[in-house]
Amino acid sequence: MAKFMLGRTLVGVAALGLTLTACSTGGTTASDEASARPSSCPTPPSPQGGAPGAGAGAGAPSGTPSGAPSGAPGGAGAGNPLPIASTVAKPDTTNSKVISATGPQIECGGTEVETHDDIVYSTPSTDGKKTELKLDLTVPKTDGAKPLVVYIPGGGFLTAQKEQGLNRRTYIAEHDYVVASVHYRTTTDGATYADGLADVKSAIRYLRAHADEYHIDPGQVAVWGDSAGGYLAAMAGTTGGVRKFDVGDDLDQSSKVQAVIDDFGPANLSRIGADFDDRTEQANIAPANMTAKWVYGPDTQKSVAQYTDQVKAADPATYADAGDPAFLIYHGDQDRLVSPSETLALNNALLAKGVDSTRYIITGAGHGDGAVGMPASMTAPWTTRKVVDQLVGFLDDHLGS
Repeated sequence: MAKFMLGRTLVGVAALGLTLTACSTGGTTASDEASARPSSCPTPPSPQGGAPGAGAGAGAPSGTPSGAPSGAPGGAGAGNPLPIASTVAKPDTTNSKVISATGPQIECGGTEVETHDDIVYSTPSTDGKKTELKLDLTVPKTDGAKPLVVYIPGGGFLTAQKEQGLNRRTYIAEHDYVVASVHYRTTTDGATYADGLADVKSAIRYLRAHADEYHIDPGQVAVWGDSAGGYLAAMAGTTGGVRKFDVGDDLDQSSKVQAVIDDFGPANLSRIGADFDDRTEQANIAPANMTAKWVYGPDTQKSVAQYTDQVKAADPATYADAGDPAFLIYHGDQDRLVSPSETLALNNALLAKGVDSTRYIITGAGHGDGAVGMPASMTAPWTTRKVVDQLVGFLDDHLGS
């Protein structure tokens, strides 16, 4: 456990296993030395060992061509980098709101938080091999039980680094939320979407079971994710009553959530590249790619080109009903890794079922605040106060903070 007050004092940073730098635009890398500056938010270290990532905070693996993120949803093949799309169609803004995310970046400081890192929340088995799953937790040093926000990192169904999104997670925690960040199984572990979703639900149940220990209000839980994490957040939101995804420990606890935030997540996995140039669209439906493995399993030679029963079962829209929690959905109009029409289809499906869902298109924004190969002008919107304060406002409205 480590305690620190950002912008005032810093104690025990080594125990966090990360370095800190001031919040700034677009994917700033961590400094060589741990530091904290007045009114600054921490940023996570760059991923080690060439791990690919498709969500906010991801770094570039060695050997990846310039401007070619690796491990994006629907990658061209196992371990092969998927070049960023050369073109993206103008997004359809039906049932959506268009905003320009300009202005100051988020700043942290003034609220003391306590961190609990590497908490083992589940040890599931995949094909006979056990995987120790961990989460990090940030708890405000304020009185009373607080709503819980479970952050789900992106990583193209290939990796899930819980260290992602540290600056935004800290900012939200300072607004009196307990914020967890979870590692879940991916195709690297031989897992499918059902396994990843089961892991997210296990983390929610674990945290409810330990609510008193971490000052959590177990009746007020939101899920929030980037890219592949946004997909799993949407799945968790629409499958609250689907018992087959609740497996593992703490089954006396509920995995239902009260709010969902989906940042540029895919939904219908057969159409991740639908808004892109033909080469990128075809790469997204290549046989045996990461998305196919996520749906069909590690040994598949199938493609997700068709909306089969299995692809349908992996689509959060399939489970949507009027009892689902409120959704807040974001997508950048310059996203070249996940087609903006993905969140459009999900939003429309939710609205058709009577779900309280709001979709925002952010002009000029790309795929997350750490997307490889994108200029700062396309990544900075995700860490502006305009966007993150809106996110906090949504949580306040639906979790009653």
